[in-house]
Amino acid sequence: MSEPHSTYETLRHFADSWGLVMLTVTFLVLVLWPFRPGARSANQAAKTMIFKDDGDGE
Repeated sequence: MSEPHSTYETLRHFADSWGLVMLTVTFLVLVLWPFRPGARSANQAAKTMIFKDDGDGE
């Protein structure tokens, strides 16, 4: 008679299959997010943010 699957085995099977797919998709979304068509203005603002207060002559 076989034993029922433990919670550990179930979670390990999930992580080995769908968990990897979910992490890969999340990674790709986060990497590609700055390159979406509407992000140009937000990227430009972030790029120049550190120079915002540089006009004081110091």
